[in-house]
Formats: sequence, structure tokens, C-alpha cells
Amino acid sequence: MSTQSRVLIFIDDEKKPYGEYLAPINFELDTRKLVDGDHILKVVSKDPLGKEGIRKIPFVVRNGPSVAVEGLNENDIVDGVIPIMINAYGKGDQKIFLIEGSETPRSIPAWVWAIVIGFVGWAIYYAVISMNTSL
Repeated sequence: MSTQSRVLIFIDDEKKPYGEYLAPINFELDTRKLVDGDHILKVVSKDPLGKEGIRKIPFVVRNGPSVAVEGLNENDIVDGVIPIMINAYGKGDQKIFLIEGSETPRSIPAWVWAIVIGFVGWAIYYAVISMNTSL
């Protein structure tokens, strides 16, 4: 009889374990074999006396191309014509970095415009005050 605990690893609701090991273990989960979406990693440990411990870890797989949408968020209430920008890009080969299409262009946030307008206003004010004091 072994003095080590056994660990069984399940993915989602599979009846057959992904792997069965003696504790402690290190393993690599290959998510390329899983479909994109929500999954659950279920770890079942059994000690030498037969007692079980279970831990479920939910995770999300996104191996497919990433989709970025700007202009419409979940549960938005909208009317009229809405400009929407959609970009989809994959990871590619992973051995080379592709710049083309790897970043999603985004509009400039409103807070940046507020800072720029504030700075320009201050610069104009400073220039006017400086001109008045030198005369």
C-alpha cells in the first residue's frame, strides 16, 4: 500500500480522468485540445486511507482568434446609428511576431481630450498673462 495520495484530474464532466498521478505532481494542460469557452478543472485527491478531497477550478479557454468590439458593450441601451469597430486576430505562429492586425485600434478616451483641452486653455491663459505683464 502506497503512503502517497493519488490525484485524479478531470476536465468538465468527463468520466475518464485526464490523468492519474501520485502526489505531488506537475503537469501541463494542453488547452489546444479543448474548444473555446468555459471549462472546469476538477481535481480529486485520494489519501492512502481512501478519503477523498475535491477541488473544482473554472477557467475559460480562448485559443481561437480574439475578437475586439468597440462602440457597443454588453447590455448597452442604444438608439440611432452606432459606429462599431470590430477586429479579430489570432496568435499566429508564436515563433514570429506579426505587427499587422495584432493590435486593435481604439478611439482616444474622453479623459485624454479633457487633459489636452485643459492644457491648451492654461497655455493660452499663461501666454495672455505674460504678454500683459511685459507691456
